[in-house]
Amino acid sequence: MAGAPHVPVLLAPLLRAVAPVSGTWIDGTLGAGGYTRGLIEAGAGHVIGIDRDPTALDLARERLGPLAERVTFHKGNFAQMDDAATEVDGVVLDLGVSSMQLDRPERGFSFLRDGPLDMRMGDSGPTAADIVNAAPEAELADILYHFGEERASRRIAKAIVRAREQSPIAGTLRLTEIVERCLPRAKPGQSHPATRSFQALRIAVNAEYEALWQGLMAAERALKPGGHLAVVTFHSVEDRMVKRFFQEHGAKKEHVNRYAAPEDTEPTDDPFVPLTRKAVGPDADETRANPRARSAKLRVARRTDAPARAIDARALSMPDLPKGR
Repeated sequence: MAGAPHVPVLLAPLLRAVAPVSGTWIDGTLGAGGYTRGLIEAGAGHVIGIDRDPTALDLARERLGPLAERVTFHKGNFAQMDDAATEVDGVVLDLGVSSMQLDRPERGFSFLRDGPLDMRMGDSGPTAADIVNAAPEAELADILYHFGEERASRRIAKAIVRAREQSPIAGTLRLTEIVERCLPRAKPGQSHPATRSFQALRIAVNAEYEALWQGLMAAERALKPGGHLAVVTFHSVEDRMVKRFFQEHGAKKEHVNRYAAPEDTEPTDDPFVPLTRKAVGPDADETRANPRARSAKLRVARRTDAPARAIDARALSMPDLPKGR
């Protein structure tokens, strides 16, 4: 398998926040199995590993070795995780794109390597090429702006439409070149000019914000009282959605003792008690060892015995495309 092994981000602070680890956990974004390995080595008896990418399931099974005997591998979307299990002791979600996907040009996620413009995390549904070559200019601009926070969205959308009139845009590097021509050259330390556009298309292809919204509610339904939900995000929109979910569904307390047993906590009508007042980021050592961790943020909460309740996407400020086109 090409590429370096996926390194789980913020694993150490995550395990500290949910300690002691025991029982059955859901790893909703299995990837190469880094979090699953960490959970088992920390004390989890069993992990249900969910991924919509069959290649990831095979890779995780291989890399976990003997530990794979303590894992149930489930092909699917974490947005429906409570179909796979309920009454679990914990749920972990890592919302980043794995290095396994980025390092394989044929998956179409990278703007640095040429490959088909795919970007699907699973093995079905429309590709990024379908969107780039068929979506109206206004819709393309909306995707780039609302999903990628790209301020030059209209300029880039216009350039994409102009280019596809000459010939279909099939490869990642051709799209990269189109975007680069619309933006100033990146200064040292700045992200690549195509970063936001590729992020936006990936999110649109995989309906990632919808999956996160549904997945947070599914985790709430799947967790038993005292169970933990830990979410690692990589950009501000996702982190804001998780933060507002915990605010809307989290007990409002001046002081929260995360070491107290669930039966020792004050009664609450809220489904969660947040354990991280602010998002936890990587320390300098982790950033040096794993540059991918630089933008990562961790939020953790503990499930109460209050009934699960649905939440409107608008309460999470979930980005959505304008209706009525």
